[in-house]
Amino acid sequence: MDCRKFVEEQIADIRQTVGDEKVINALSGGVDSSLVTVLGHRALGDRLKTVFVDSALMREGEPQRVVDIFASLDIPVELIDARQEFLSALAGLTDPEEKRQAVTDTFYAKVFSRLVKESGAKFLLHGTILTDIEETVAGIKRQHNILAQLGIDPQAAYGYSVIEPLKTLRKDGVREVCKFLELPAEITRRIPFPGPALATRIVGEVTPQRLETVRTATAIVEEELADSGAFQYLAVLLNDYATGIRDNKREFGQIIVVRCIESTDARTATATELPWDKLNKISERITQINGVNRCLYDLTPKPPATVEYV
Repeated sequence: MDCRKFVEEQIADIRQTVGDEKVINALSGGVDSSLVTVLGHRALGDRLKTVFVDSALMREGEPQRVVDIFASLDIPVELIDARQEFLSALAGLTDPEEKRQAVTDTFYAKVFSRLVKESGAKFLLHGTILTDIEETVAGIKRQHNILAQLGIDPQAAYGYSVIEPLKTLRKDGVREVCKFLELPAEITRRIPFPGPALATRIVGEVTPQRLETVRTATAIVEEELADSGAFQYLAVLLNDYATGIRDNKREFGQIIVVRCIESTDARTATATELPWDKLNKISERITQINGVNRCLYDLTPKPPATVEYV
C-alpha cells in the first residue's frame, strides 16, 4: 500500500468535495475516527469542527483522555455531554438490533443533527471502513456508521452529506496509514472498540448500573492483557445469573465473559491461548466486582461467532 499516495488523494478529495463549506466530525478515539480527524484537519484546518460525544457508553476516563491526546496534536476537540439522551433511548431495550438502532438514531437524528445545525456544517467526516460496510450489507451485524450503503440518504434524513475517506481500507490498512503519519502509538496500536461502545458488551438492557459493572470489568481486562499482543480483548456482561458463594452466603450473581482474539482485519478471528495464571488473575479480579461471581473465557472463533456479543 502506498500510504503517501493514499493520504494525498484523500486530502485532495476532501478539499474538492467540501469546497468552501464547513465540516464536522465525531471523534471516538479509535484508530479509524482518529485517522479521519487527522486527514480532515490537514485538509481543512479550522473549517473542521471535531467533537467527542460522551454517550455514557465509553470506557473509564475515555472522553477527557481522547480530548487531551488530540490537544497535544494541536487539534481542538469539543466534549459534548449527551449521556442522558443515550441512556433514555436505550432504556427497556434488550434486542441487539434495536439497541444498535437506538444508538444510531440518537447519534445521527438527535445529537449530531443538532450539532450540525449549530455549527453550520454541510458535511460529516465518517470513519467507515470496508469491514463495517461488508458486515452491515451482508446482514451479519448493523454497524452504526453505515448509512448510504443501506439506502439511507443522510442529506435527506439528517441534513448533511457524508464523506468516508477510509471506506476502501480494512483495520490493518488504517493502522499502516497512521504509522506513516507518525501518530502516537496510543492511537496507532489502540485495540478496536465498537461505535455503540459498551452497549455492544451488555447482553440485555443497558442501565447505568450494568454499564458500571462492564466498565469496571473492561478496565481490568485491558490492563491485564495490554501486553498480550492480541488484536482485541474485551469484557461482556451476560443477561444470565448464576448461584455462587460470598461471605459464606448464597449469592445469585452476574456473569462476565472475557474475549481475547487474534486477527488482522476482524473478518476472521481465533481465540488467544492465554497463560493459565493470567486467566486465573483476571478471574480473581473480575469476581471481586460487586455482584459478579462468575468469569468465563470465550474460545469461539469468528465464524461462527462475531467478535462482539451484541
